[in-house]
Amino acid sequence: MRLHLPRLRLLTICLVLCAFTSTTLCFAADRPNFVWLISEDNSKHYLKLFDENGAETPHIAKLAEAGLLFEHAFSNSPVCSVARSTLISGCYAPRIGTQNHRHSVLVPLPGDLRMFPSYLRDAGYYTTNKDKKDYNAIEGEGVWDESSNKATWRDRRDEQPFFHKQTFATSHEASLHFPEEAMKSEKTKTDPASIVLPPDHPDTATFRYTYARYHDRIKAVDRQIGSVIDQLDTDGLLEDTFIFYFGDHGGVLPGSKGFANDRGLHVPLVVRIPENWKHLAGGAKRGSRVEGFVSFIDFGPTLLNLAGIDVPDAVDGLPFLGEGVDISEVNSRDEAFGYADRFDEKFDLVRTLRKGRFEYVRSYQPFNFDGLQNNYRYINLAYAEWRDLYRDGRLNAVQRRFFERRAPEALYDIENDPYETKNLAGDPAHAKTLTDLRDRLAKKVKELPDLSLYPESMLVEEAFKSPVTFGQTHQDAIARLVDIADLSLLPFTEAREGIEAALESQNPWERYWGLIACSSHGEAAKGFTEKARIVAANDPELLVRVRAAEFLGLVGAGDPRPTLMAALKRTQSGVEAALILNTVVLLRDGKPGYDFSVTAEDINPAARHFIQVHRRLDYLK
Repeated sequence: MRLHLPRLRLLTICLVLCAFTSTTLCFAADRPNFVWLISEDNSKHYLKLFDENGAETPHIAKLAEAGLLFEHAFSNSPVCSVARSTLISGCYAPRIGTQNHRHSVLVPLPGDLRMFPSYLRDAGYYTTNKDKKDYNAIEGEGVWDESSNKATWRDRRDEQPFFHKQTFATSHEASLHFPEEAMKSEKTKTDPASIVLPPDHPDTATFRYTYARYHDRIKAVDRQIGSVIDQLDTDGLLEDTFIFYFGDHGGVLPGSKGFANDRGLHVPLVVRIPENWKHLAGGAKRGSRVEGFVSFIDFGPTLLNLAGIDVPDAVDGLPFLGEGVDISEVNSRDEAFGYADRFDEKFDLVRTLRKGRFEYVRSYQPFNFDGLQNNYRYINLAYAEWRDLYRDGRLNAVQRRFFERRAPEALYDIENDPYETKNLAGDPAHAKTLTDLRDRLAKKVKELPDLSLYPESMLVEEAFKSPVTFGQTHQDAIARLVDIADLSLLPFTEAREGIEAALESQNPWERYWGLIACSSHGEAAKGFTEKARIVAANDPELLVRVRAAEFLGLVGAGDPRPTLMAALKRTQSGVEAALILNTVVLLRDGKPGYDFSVTAEDINPAARHFIQVHRRLDYLK
């Protein structure tokens, strides 16, 4: 049940004051202020405050001493624009159409919902953003009083409460895009020899230097955060201001940012509780640790609740601080939902459900191996070296997994296996947990409903003008697609009949998912190759042909190139062309491997404009 809370009695005072003047802005001066300090691209694993192998962050640690440290805080997405769209809306991205990085279309928020700072402005708050936005939804009017690299709370009216959001790019992944010479000419303050590498990363000088350089960046962010705290203290605002420090999602060493795993989703979160407002901490003592699960859908509702503003019905999150919230109830929360879709030119579809110590990972297209080319990722020398070592056969089984097809589902015990090296999905001892989390996640994606069961190009044409309305009217159809997709979780002998029915369906997207189920089963599904050849040549839906050719190519039962090249010539959609090119790169770089020669002239001129098409062409040439 969503929490609905009355406004503070100060709102009543505000209204009374307004009766005496119609020319002066009315606001409640004696409400708490809020500051969000956000470091880019870092999971909780890089701070010693959360992980014994992380960097020292004394300023953030000082915040924790006067506040709360959240052991289980999660971004719902492992990449910038999707995570920030979730933060600013309080809504799950696959429900509202903001799940792809970056957007092909800016979508409207559902109904009359607005980005949460606008509700603070309505109540008299001065809202400032310094200065990153990166939303996949239309911002609308009245969100920020000031959004620029000069934005500051110091420009507000006297005694006006404020919300200030500040992002620190110092830790962004671009800081790890250094040339090879830098490893000799730019010494790190952190000793590379002191780094404790996770088991999936090879122990090389490149990886050690990259980690050490990133630890230095985390320490630099900590100093920047210390400067902001000093400004608040100088202004006499510290004990009236809730200060939130957190990462904008996980990252950033290879295999974290952009991947729905614990390192991609588990973020550091510290909330300093001001002395004058400690009664809003739900009974938690300053300096304590919170074990309950919170995620980005909850952050906006929490600020509204702390300010005494009703939380809109349309959001998915719940407050974890403020009036009516008991920290013991927060500590009982033990679930977090995660999602990974398109990241620039790399298409994927992964959903996660963390419950307690277990994380369930559902890879809807498991043949899209994690290490599939993503141009921006591979600027990082460690990424490139990792792939070179794989191609040279110099990695162990755990290190190789990044470049090999995934299991359709995985279950990890995060407490005992924090780097997710042992998939327990096939372990009879964990069968009950697996079934429970599988069912919970399937129910979740059906109930949202999850728009990503349709390809993005279809959503652009039919859904993104009003994503939530589209989802509501197609909920039963989406549930059917989920059931077809989940045929990949059954033994093939049990799935065969359902796949056959899907391939014979009059609904093109049921055929589409039937073919993806074939590709997920791989060699076991070779009995469908003759049917797939017919579909690849004749299906009226272009992307169904593409998925048929993809299946034939993956199992070595037919040359996929004629179908894919013909599809590139025919498509009118840049998003669709990018999806087809994703299959081209998968079949070229993965097993069994096909030679492709693709240039801009091979693509319909109407589909060449999309930036992700250019990214793929840059790589393929």
